[in-house]
Amino acid sequence: MMLRRVRRAVALVFALVLCIVLYWLKRIRGPLTLEQRAVWLQQAARMILKAVGIGSQVEGQPPACGLVVSNHLSYLDIVIISAAMPCFFVAKMEIGGWPFFGKAARTGGTIFLDRSSLASAMTVAEQMTERLQLPVPVLLFPEGTSTDGVQVLRFHSRLIDPATTAGAPITAAALRYEIEGGVEERELCWYGDESFTTHLWKVLGVAGFSAQLRFFEPQIYPDRRTAADQTHAEITAWREANVLELQTVEAD
Repeated sequence: MMLRRVRRAVALVFALVLCIVLYWLKRIRGPLTLEQRAVWLQQAARMILKAVGIGSQVEGQPPACGLVVSNHLSYLDIVIISAAMPCFFVAKMEIGGWPFFGKAARTGGTIFLDRSSLASAMTVAEQMTERLQLPVPVLLFPEGTSTDGVQVLRFHSRLIDPATTAGAPITAAALRYEIEGGVEERELCWYGDESFTTHLWKVLGVAGFSAQLRFFEPQIYPDRRTAADQTHAEITAWREANVLELQTVEAD
């Protein structure tokens, strides 16, 4: 396991350096548009997943615009979803201060939210309204925090409001982790007081780690609460069905 960790850590460093080089090669022709920055983030995410050895399976059609809402298990969700589609994330302010990843998030067009500030929420809503007019979707984690995956927390609806007010399509996206050897999903979820570096070191040592990402059909909802409740129901039902299927297979 230690050899695997070291090998992947080295591969990750090389991938991060390559991401930086790729960005500056794109910048030679001048400043990048928001759409181009989202595409760069997608390319970077794919390189990072390959370096870390995380596989992913995508079901359904990733949307080309509007709002996407997803359950939240870890910072890894950002890389997994970015690899599946160009998008702009709404993320907590703290991520902006992370080494490399914070800078990458800013470069990719992430909108940062100070969860303790109502003024910040209003500013983020305004930015989301502007981004929803672009041909790149905005991605939101309405649970407000990453969890251990045991249940999908009730969705906060405040930042869904820009999409329902604008009449933009909203797509539910459900995410789950699969680990070989019967390892529980929660073992790779990032929650509680575990540090980023401790968790990343654990991820680098895991063999057979893959993610399933399911996109549902986009819908236009009459109000933010309806949107929050119905997308939450779609995601919860999909995750519960997958858990039941996995338990049935293990029982056989």
